[in-house]
Amino acid sequence: MEKELARDDNGDALTGFYRIAERACPDDAPLTAALVALWHRDRELLLVFNRYRQCWELPGGMIDPGETPRQAAVRELHEEAGIHLETLTFVGFARFRLGIEQRTEYLALYTAPATPHDGRFTPNEEIAAICWWNGVRPLTGRVQFLDVMLGDLARPVSNV
Repeated sequence: MEKELARDDNGDALTGFYRIAERACPDDAPLTAALVALWHRDRELLLVFNRYRQCWELPGGMIDPGETPRQAAVRELHEEAGIHLETLTFVGFARFRLGIEQRTEYLALYTAPATPHDGRFTPNEEIAAICWWNGVRPLTGRVQFLDVMLGDLARPVSNV
């Protein structure tokens, strides 16, 4: 069994993170999703509260048929957080073991600098709220640990 970098309370495990070219996606498992880690002033990470999973997580989701991972990231960010950014920077591919069956999947991770005023959020069927989280301030509800780890991997390098 492959080494785990981290595991969440649902039993899902992050087993690798690859900073390679966007066109060089590993092909030993399907690429099924794209997430976006937006940072405000390199100190606050955008999180969305998913009504179904009842937790704070990065905006993102499944890649639709005929859609590129980048297109999925742009679409999901707009649908979930009301933010439309065409210019996203590719960070890398995360490898996971997911679900009871522990299936292996990849997701593509993107980032961009942003401000709380870049979009117009309206709660919807999937997302109840958004927040800019500094990693310290307590949030009401559970925080998806693996998403926060991915957010940290996408954090801009500070010159301070």
